[in-house]
Amino acid sequence: MTSLISPSSAPLSATLAARVALGDPVALVTVAEARGSTPREAGASMAVGADWQVGTVGGGRLEHLGLETARRLLVEGGGPVRLDVPLGPAVGQCCGGHVVLMVERVDEAVLHHLRAAETTALAGQPWLMLFGAGHVGKAVARAVAPLPLRLVWLDSRASEFPPDPPADADIRIATDLPAQVALAPPTSGYLVMTHNHDLDFAITAQALQRTGAAYVGLIGSHTKRQRFSRWYQAQGLDPAHLRRLVCPIGAGLSGDKRPEVIAALTTAEVLVALMRRAPETTVMMGDTSGVTDR
Repeated sequence: MTSLISPSSAPLSATLAARVALGDPVALVTVAEARGSTPREAGASMAVGADWQVGTVGGGRLEHLGLETARRLLVEGGGPVRLDVPLGPAVGQCCGGHVVLMVERVDEAVLHHLRAAETTALAGQPWLMLFGAGHVGKAVARAVAPLPLRLVWLDSRASEFPPDPPADADIRIATDLPAQVALAPPTSGYLVMTHNHDLDFAITAQALQRTGAAYVGLIGSHTKRQRFSRWYQAQGLDPAHLRRLVCPIGAGLSGDKRPEVIAALTTAEVLVALMRRAPETTVMMGDTSGVTDR
């Protein structure tokens, strides 16, 4: 059976491969179908061992059914198991939707399918180009790391990047940072927070001229926005582009300048903008009616 993985799911193949190599029996539980209001989308997966799990198919009784079935399969053996679950009184979840879970023991064939699906999912993720590896840049990179985005993190100073950057971050050290803007897909997001205001302005100007960009954010105050706007127009550039500029970044920031707070609010803002431009990478954005915490 071909295992699926959603673009919004955390990759599981490395964890599974390591466990299988150690001889640890592992099962994969996958949402094969999701109709109506459901806690997770089709393709969401979790790995299950005898006393551990990685990932989630939505929590609540639905997830417990998946866990119980997976662990029984690991003990008793057998082929893949299909669980057809109407969400409602029968399982104590009021979502009202319908979920099909596929439960299978992990072997090389399952790993092969999973790796292929992960590669496809990663290729479809929207890009966020983060310019600047200072204290706020580091906080943003940490906040973005677990999300379904391709993080391209840039700075001209190699020494600014942390020794333990997010594993999936595409780190680029470049002397001409504004030129890097054009290397991203047209609907990418750009977040600018370098160590130099002139450099910030040059990068942001390039990003604003990419009219398909999903998000262009510049760190700073309302005063910085006004200065940038005057500078931008003095360069002979179209002032209409300025309507797409987000500055200050982080909706509802309310003056809190702690890097972690800026990062959290800005990351939410960026994620919403990028997901709206890439609807095929997400399911039911804004609908969390089926979500159940464990």
